[in-house]
Amino acid sequence: MKITIGDYLITRLKEVGIKHIIGVPGDFNLQFLEQVKEHDGIEFVGASNELNAAYAADGYARENGLSALCVTYGVGDLGAIPGVAGSFAEHVPVIVISGAPPLFSMRNKYKVHHSLADGDFSNIKNTYEEFTVASAKITQQNAKEEIDRLIRLAILYKKPVHIQLPSNISYLMIDIEEEPLPQIAHSSDSERLETLTEDMLSLYKKAKSSYVLVDMDVDRLDVKDEIQKIIEKGQIGFAAISTGKAILDENHPLYIGMYKGDDSEPGVQEKIEGSDFLLTVSPRFIEWNSGTYSQDLPDRHHVMVARDYTTIGDEIYEGVAIKEVLKTFIDGMEEKTERKPLNTKKLETTSFEADKKLDQESFWKHVHPFLKEDDLIYGETGSASQALGGMLMPKGVRYVSSQIWGAIGHMLPALFGSLLANPKRRQLLFIGDGSFQVTGQELSRILYNDLNPIIFVIDNDGYTIERYIMGMKSDYNDIPKWSYAQLPEVFTEKNQMKTFKVHTHGELEIALKEAENISNGILIEVHFHQEDAPEALKKFGPAVADFNYGPRGPENEDADFE
Repeated sequence: MKITIGDYLITRLKEVGIKHIIGVPGDFNLQFLEQVKEHDGIEFVGASNELNAAYAADGYARENGLSALCVTYGVGDLGAIPGVAGSFAEHVPVIVISGAPPLFSMRNKYKVHHSLADGDFSNIKNTYEEFTVASAKITQQNAKEEIDRLIRLAILYKKPVHIQLPSNISYLMIDIEEEPLPQIAHSSDSERLETLTEDMLSLYKKAKSSYVLVDMDVDRLDVKDEIQKIIEKGQIGFAAISTGKAILDENHPLYIGMYKGDDSEPGVQEKIEGSDFLLTVSPRFIEWNSGTYSQDLPDRHHVMVARDYTTIGDEIYEGVAIKEVLKTFIDGMEEKTERKPLNTKKLETTSFEADKKLDQESFWKHVHPFLKEDDLIYGETGSASQALGGMLMPKGVRYVSSQIWGAIGHMLPALFGSLLANPKRRQLLFIGDGSFQVTGQELSRILYNDLNPIIFVIDNDGYTIERYIMGMKSDYNDIPKWSYAQLPEVFTEKNQMKTFKVHTHGELEIALKEAENISNGILIEVHFHQEDAPEALKKFGPAVADFNYGPRGPENEDADFE
């Protein structure tokens, strides 16, 4: 059958479950957006700028499994790059569709707007190749093959891909066969899988102290169910790296806590590092989730399962698919019936003292019981992520925090994207005032699309996380004062979002009660002193300063180094 290139791309996006294309219109993508308008079951949703659009696409993909981002050439592409790079770093599949100048202008090296006016059109595509798993310029000749290839690669690798769509080709016709996108399938080399399974089971059966350590790829590679079965069939204790927080239920009787090397929760480091069988799924340690690289996993007893290979100690088993590796291991395990609960964590509560001024410690103790099973909780980089990172999450919670990319401002647009993907789920955002000011205009898009978030703005007069790293009193950590609770009235003509300004326990109690049954969203502006911070942040800041600047850094300028 014959179909236009644009319609073919849209059809494939719908087929893989994308119902919204998030982006910013520009003259090189408008023809494609006209085609989107003609399709049922998918729509274009605008963002306030390309960076916000990229963050929103990231949030959409985390909740939906896959997303599409549409921008225009040059200025739009480069505006989106920080968000796309973050998705690449954190293994989030986003299909970037970039409206490019007409093909003839690219072939003939015309000097056009949104470019460097030098006739070179390779620079933008080269930039995307650094932050995507694959990139292609679409032509009438390669459209079907390249569109299919790139979508499949995004699904397979759980990372962004880049489709450069010249403005004058989306209505050109191509010949296709009416067939679904080929399924992503990876079959293991049978000998390697058999040998690996024998070696894994041999190590496991000899072990006297077995544990599982969870990081984000347990979620990204869709093996939560398999890891859960291993834990329960073998009655194996498990811990999480901070980048794998709440991927498995933290209330599970076999959960032992957070592992961060020397900064682990009490007792966890000894168990994980002293184990004689440790199963992980492609963990990635950076200074923030490892106690500044103090992790010390038991190399000879460490089974590390990745998407298409596995290691046991120094031995590498190539060509083994992760799903098959875990299944054959589960099948070979002996089921243990003896149950020994390991989880000693408890919910901390506190009472409201109506007129008492809030501080960070009491705020988070009041917030903790407010969290519910199956919530989607965003913790923005800073006070929020540091506090929430140590909090016991209810069953079924999805917790999102940009701990690898660490870009402030990420979470508000990401919330917008995930609300589009799943508007029926209760979704909460905890964001600092400094972060909010980076991408705050996306609140207007949340209101415009009649979405229903619960937003806590932590107003502590600036970059408190940076103050604890360096410059507690320095003006570079100050920001303009905004009245956050008034913004919904500014951002929409007919505001229905409820807002609160909170300084005391009693004011927070009233706001939380209102938030319980909210239907048009709520924004709670919570005020703290600029030096008030969660205890975790007070430890995190100096550790970062020491790593970044060393003993001769300006925080030690009065030290005697003679």
